[in-house]
Amino acid sequence: MTASLELDRTDWKILRELQRDGRMTNVELARRVGLSPAPCLRRVRVLENDGYIVGYRAMLESNRLGYGIMMFALVGLVNQGDADLLGFESRAKKWPLVRECYALSGEADFMLTCVGPDLSTAQQFVIEELTPANNVRHVRTMLTLKTSKFEPRVPIEGQS
Repeated sequence: MTASLELDRTDWKILRELQRDGRMTNVELARRVGLSPAPCLRRVRVLENDGYIVGYRAMLESNRLGYGIMMFALVGLVNQGDADLLGFESRAKKWPLVRECYALSGEADFMLTCVGPDLSTAQQFVIEELTPANNVRHVRTMLTLKTSKFEPRVPIEGQS
């Protein structure tokens, strides 16, 4: 049985509303999902404790904060043994420009989402840190030109 089958209609409503606006008060959330505040808060705590809700974050405008470059890097490794994969993941966690790191199947082993202040910083990172990193065979980078769509990660509109 998949985890989503354990959720009832009200749980899905709570998740949908919190994904839209994680800053709303419990009173507002309860109103939107048709519960009184105390049972709503209990349900949110259960969803958090059971790992359906893993955190809350503010979405920041990177350009306004001086981070004008977003780049994706597809990284292929020489070896894909467990120790090699874990070694690269550990290294990626230490690079400040790397904001997300995904292990992939297919032509690349990892995809990194990198954010930096400018093009020269991104280039310097690729040339001096990423490409020469231990076990890296090849790196292919792509700069973003614009964001055409930016939605919450989980598509729960049709659930409930």
